[in-house]
Amino acid sequence: MSSIKRREFISLLGGAATWSLATRAQQAGKLPTIGFLGASTASIQSQQLAAFIQRLRELGWMDGRTVGIEVRWAEGRPERFAEIAGEFVRLKVDIIVTMGGAVLAAKQATSAIPIVFGAANDPLGTGLVASLARPGGNVTGLSVQAPDLAGKRLELLQEVVHGLRRLAILTNVDYPAAVLEMGEAQTTARTLGLEVATLEIRGAKDIVPAFEALTGRADALYICIDPVLNAHRISINTLANVARLPTITGLREYVEAGSLMSYGPSVPDLFRRAADYVDKILRGAKPGELPVEQPTKFDLIINLTTAKALRLTIPESFLSRADEVIE
Repeated sequence: MSSIKRREFISLLGGAATWSLATRAQQAGKLPTIGFLGASTASIQSQQLAAFIQRLRELGWMDGRTVGIEVRWAEGRPERFAEIAGEFVRLKVDIIVTMGGAVLAAKQATSAIPIVFGAANDPLGTGLVASLARPGGNVTGLSVQAPDLAGKRLELLQEVVHGLRRLAILTNVDYPAAVLEMGEAQTTARTLGLEVATLEIRGAKDIVPAFEALTGRADALYICIDPVLNAHRISINTLANVARLPTITGLREYVEAGSLMSYGPSVPDLFRRAADYVDKILRGAKPGELPVEQPTKFDLIINLTTAKALRLTIPESFLSRADEVIE
């Protein structure tokens, strides 16, 4: 898995004599290097990587003359997180950029190399940072607030699935942030008077058996965010649609692959903002002193083709609130 091809680039701030990572790297005779650890696949994260690189360009960091970018994809396999993080440590990259479950693997691999997460579910609750205002250590970035949004997603689901009484929640219980999201979804579902069935998986091999065990026990499916499920979103959507289960999740990629709808932060926008962290760190800022930021842009995406296949009528008032309707 090769690095992105080198491109022409404009020079850094002329005459800025800050003793930054970039300055030290250049004095050592090499470009400062960013290791981009994609937790999922290139097809899933292409928009995120593109947004990150575009923002770097706007900030004056084009891959080639003054910065290098090494990209690796874990393909949704958690065992690959530690392998790639270890490779980046051996390559002596200057910053690691990653997301989700791969953040912990990167943190375990190094306490010296700055780590910027473009998106992490509840970084405080999962122990990635000491506090949001002052993370401490070598890790900072952007939170996706997944647990906090579970209630909003269920309210949206109730609006389009009339008579919703039984909810299934699909979760990878080996992913701590997904367990937190599941807990919030369970609490909200019970507050709304819903019966809850939990489908707990630990790997891709558990997905089909989970759906087989669910037969006839649910009216809709809530999918918690995690790299394993994300990588298998097409098969998950196929199983759900065959079972006539409307689905909701936090990622638009699911809706593109046939899920009914998603509501959550714009992840490409988060990765665009992650480039600002990288810029500050390359210019001398300490990651532990850069506050973790929250999402500012949230998207409601609906797949109207899936709604029709499930014989769901989506009210016009609901469609008018959507940020995007896929037909």
